Amino acid sequence: MVAVASPENHDDPLREERDEVRREDHFTVLRGATWADYQRLQEIRGDHSAPRIAYCEGTLEIMSPSRHHESIKSVIGRLVEVFCLERGIEFSTVGSWTLEDKEVDRGVEPDESYIFGRGPDGVVPEGAKRPDLAIEVVWTSGGINKLEIYRKLDVREVWFWRRRRFHLYELRGEQYEAIEQSGVLPNIDLNLLATFLDRPTTSQAMRDYRNALRG
Repeated sequence: MVAVASPENHDDPLREERDEVRREDHFTVLRGATWADYQRLQEIRGDHSAPRIAYCEGTLEIMSPSRHHESIKSVIGRLVEVFCLERGIEFSTVGSWTLEDKEVDRGVEPDESYIFGRGPDGVVPEGAKRPDLAIEVVWTSGGINKLEIYRKLDVREVWFWRRRRFHLYELRGEQYEAIEQSGVLPNIDLNLLATFLDRPTTSQAMRDYRNALRG
């Protein structure tokens, strides 16, 4: 995805630097934290969607997402949903579902997450313990390896949007392996999807992507 500067900004060499600062997420990393500390932070935050909290074996990461982070993750999610609707794939959005397990000393909140398909009784499997897919936007590096958290929480597939491209990982046995094509949505072309992330509005991105899928 190529950013095109508008003519009025050609004489402003610091514009790009200022844009980068505005897009940064803000992190606080605490080491030597306990599971009780992690739970207490969640209680203090309450039902708010931010800050997002991740925990891994004594390390707490508190992330306040930038507006750009929130925008990108939402557009990616909406386009995934457009794809599923156009291809007749049943899905349930579970958003920033808090995934945690005291036994493995880990907890995380994805940017977006999904459960696909229906259960044997024909309804969406509400009793699912984990999403099939978690999506993370990485704009500013934090202090925790999120993939290591997801590995112990048994999330089948994780997508990272980083440096203007998708990086996909599938859980195979007890380890994640980098993959070129999604296993949970095997026919999705993420290179195509990524070309619609620079639209001026979410609705336009959805319409344009839908039209592209319909050919």
